[in-house]
Amino acid sequence: MTGRFIAVVGPSGVGKDSVMEGLAAADPTLCLARRVISRPATLGGEAFDGVSERAFRKAEDDGAFILSWHAHGWHYGIPQSVALEVAQGRDVLVNLSRAVLPQAQALFARFCVILLRADHDILAARLTARNREDAAEIERRLARADFAMPLGIPHQVIDNSGPLAQTIATIRQHLSQTACDAGQSNQKMMP
Repeated sequence: MTGRFIAVVGPSGVGKDSVMEGLAAADPTLCLARRVISRPATLGGEAFDGVSERAFRKAEDDGAFILSWHAHGWHYGIPQSVALEVAQGRDVLVNLSRAVLPQAQALFARFCVILLRADHDILAARLTARNREDAAEIERRLARADFAMPLGIPHQVIDNSGPLAQTIATIRQHLSQTACDAGQSNQKMMP
């Protein structure tokens, strides 16, 4: 049986990376996808492969990514190796843009989406604390926080305004109850 492609999406500052790291720590069978980003590694954040924009575009042209997109002034790519992991039966957690969810859904039979949400004030505080964006960029990111999900994408809404451990437990419960097959219904779970 193939593994599950588990997309974790949500607005900037919602805690996607912290949630994914916590899930992988709680369940070693989960694999974390390592993104390639045209952003200097010195800006911090998730563990990623930082490359120049030129190197990113070359890799993209060479077919190195199964999915790629542009957001917030940077280019993001999911390596082809993620498809191999899924094909070998591994469940893979992927920090993904909502904009490429339809492409991901078309690629993976066992596809599910965790949509993280958090209160506006919490998002603002987290964005400020990570010290990667200036005030104007934080405002732009907050304005996009309610970006709609693409139509036809089944997803699970999880509130990450509270303790991280509670969010992780809620997601683990959800993942234990679903195969993430096409056509799962949208639900909302509160930790």
